[in-house]
Formats: sequence, structure tokens, C-alpha cells
Amino acid sequence: MFGSSGGRRLGAVLIAALAPLGVQAVAQADDEPAGKEVVVLGDSFTSNYLQFKGDDDTEPCKRGDDSWPNQLSRLAGIAGTQQFDDQSCVGASIDSKGTYTMTVQTLAAAKAGDFGPSTKLIALQFGLNDYWTPDDVNPWHGELFPCVLNLPGGCPDEAVPTAGEQAITGAAFAARAQKVITYLRYYAPNAKIVLVGYPIVWPAGGSDTCVNVLGVGPIVNPHAQVLVSRLDAMDAAQREAARLLGIDFLDSRALTAGHDLCSPQPWIDGIADPDALGALPLHPSREGDAVVAAALADKLAN
Repeated sequence: MFGSSGGRRLGAVLIAALAPLGVQAVAQADDEPAGKEVVVLGDSFTSNYLQFKGDDDTEPCKRGDDSWPNQLSRLAGIAGTQQFDDQSCVGASIDSKGTYTMTVQTLAAAKAGDFGPSTKLIALQFGLNDYWTPDDVNPWHGELFPCVLNLPGGCPDEAVPTAGEQAITGAAFAARAQKVITYLRYYAPNAKIVLVGYPIVWPAGGSDTCVNVLGVGPIVNPHAQVLVSRLDAMDAAQREAARLLGIDFLDSRALTAGHDLCSPQPWIDGIADPDALGALPLHPSREGDAVVAAALADKLAN
């Protein structure tokens, strides 16, 4: 596939840089698999599955039937085949939180023979679970539900962005993702690599959050700038990182514009909504994931 011993040496260097599962990944380079048509790596906005602690611990990374990767596989006619693999997992980060980082998912996909000359599309979605400074307090975790439910003390100081938000830049994002992108380019040379942005959750640039609880109407918190600005900073960083890395960016905000949680027709699920039982709260609805899947299917076809 790569032709020269120099290419082999480069592959070994790339794998060594990606560390823990190096032995298995080197074996892939020797075997030169054809690769799978579509490969997905990502976090809970990708897998979109509500999994409870102790819920089938033998399969820690389940994916929702209507997640955008599964909808994409159906649109592409490869659902349930060896031409599709989704390695996404709730809680995944680029490199700073949990077990299933971007690197770990990439190496698991390599072990499964996902990457090769026949790989057409690699879609990635990461960033919200990462910590960006040593003292970063990521409000997407401990503060999220108390904040949106407007509970006393539920939001950190919203007057100015936190140090973590100021550190969320395209350059920082690209630096964290660079080794994986280099690896993917080498082992899937014909693939389109797409960084999938996050959909609109609340109106950009404001301080209001809304969330429908039990289907009885929205709870509004007008003092939740810390959450909104975190999402805004992440969107800007992803766009710039894609440019710096030389990969495509899918503008999910544009695709879902007008359907935030404060809108009459949100494409983000609320909390314990009777119309979306079993859905992961504050994550995309089936409709929200459908437009992302359709846009990626278009990239795959063209």
C-alpha cells in the first residue's frame, strides 16, 4: 500500500507516537487491510445513548439506534455490514478525560482493520469533555444539570469566561488532535476526514438556557452564560482546528439553526421528555441527528 521501507518506518513512528496499542496497530500496517468505507470516532453527541451505571458492563460503549452515525450508515446502505464501524463512546475526550480518548478509539479501529485505501469517510466529534487548563472547571459536567434547572448555586460565575474557556482555541484543539490526524491520513490516504461540529443547543452569544422537563414546558435560566460561552468557544475552536489540520468541518450549528432548546421546535432532547423516552438529556433528537447524517452522506457520495 505504501510502497517503500521508508513508508513502513514512518508508519512505525506514527504508531509509536500513539502509544498503548502499538503492537496491534503495527500488525495492521503489515497486513494492509482494505479498510471500511465509513469510520466514526466521537463522544456522547456521537453515540447518543442513555446508558446507566451497571447497564451491561460487558459493552461499555453502546450507541443509539438513531444516532447520526447509525442514521448515516442506513443512508449509505452499509448498516450492519463490515463497511461501517462506530467507535464513539459517552464521556470520550480528545486526550484528557475517561478511557475512550480519540487515540484509544483510533487504535481500536485500527485493530479492527478499519483503515485502508478503501476508507472513504472518517468522521470525528470531540471537545466538550476535555479540560483545557490544569484548573479548568468544565461546566458541561458537574454544573450542567443544576445550572440549566436554575437551582441555587448551579452556575459558576457567569460574568466572564472561565480560564478554561479562554484556553479553548483552534490552535490548542489542533495540537491535541494532530498525531491522530497524521495517523489517519497515513493509513487511510483516500478518506475524507471530517470534524463534526456540535449542534446548536442554546442561542449563541447569550446567557439564557432553556430545558423542557417532563414535557411540561421549559425551565429558563437567564444567568447561564458559562454554559453558552463554553459551547460558543468550542464551536470557534473546532472551526479553526479543522482549518489548521487541513480537514473538513461540518457546520452542525448551521444545519440545526433555529432548533435550539429555547426555540418552538428544538432538536435537542429535554429531561425525561415523554415524547423522547430513553433519550440522552441535552443531546440531539432524532431530527437533529438526521440532518447531520444527511450532510455526511452527501460528503460520502461526493
